[in-house]
Amino acid sequence: MPEQTHVLFVEDDDVIREATQLALERDGFAVTAMPDGLSGLESFRARRPDIALLDVMVPGLDGVSLCRRIRDESNVPVIMLSARADSIDVVLGLEAGADDYVTKPFDGAVLVARIRAVLRRFGHAGGVRANEPDPVAEGGVLTFGELEVDTGGMEVRRSGRPVSLTPTEMRLLLEFSAVPGTVLSRDKLLERVWDYGWGGDTRVVDVHVQRLRTKIGQDRIETVRGFGYKLKA
Repeated sequence: MPEQTHVLFVEDDDVIREATQLALERDGFAVTAMPDGLSGLESFRARRPDIALLDVMVPGLDGVSLCRRIRDESNVPVIMLSARADSIDVVLGLEAGADDYVTKPFDGAVLVARIRAVLRRFGHAGGVRANEPDPVAEGGVLTFGELEVDTGGMEVRRSGRPVSLTPTEMRLLLEFSAVPGTVLSRDKLLERVWDYGWGGDTRVVDVHVQRLRTKIGQDRIETVRGFGYKLKA
């Protein structure tokens, strides 16, 4: 039998924590559920899960701070959970290094779909569609000024120095690198990078583009107002 995907779930509400854990386990996941951020961090370090689900408002160490601590140590995918769709909550979570977020109350099937989409993306397969080029498939080194993107080795260098990207940031850069100079809409990036077959929050794209810019150069990705973004060739 294939090894189960291990989910770390940090949520202080007993009812939500227990119900969500049962729902995830019914879908075949192995779940470690913790009621606060400090125990969540200890569990993360001890067990190294495949993915972390973090509620924003948990005691001891809040979800955003926990996400930052995890991101300092690992590129494991992180999904933030928030009772509000408030812009501050969303942006803070994404800026801390989260790959996606889900607003509570959530449908169990939607949460499972988002988890699986993130996991596919981390396997570099989530954004590929039939009859569309996979930016990873060919391999090789692409050069854009001082930026080098090794699509085979999954490495990035800027002025000869390695650049550390999360898998989501890497996938985003690969999409841009596959069609330099071509404008990619936010909706297209949501579909290709986040594997959204439905409408998603474009703030996820905007925050990840900004994070990517800080690593590869603010001027390397251009905003085309009203349309989207493009990589300068």
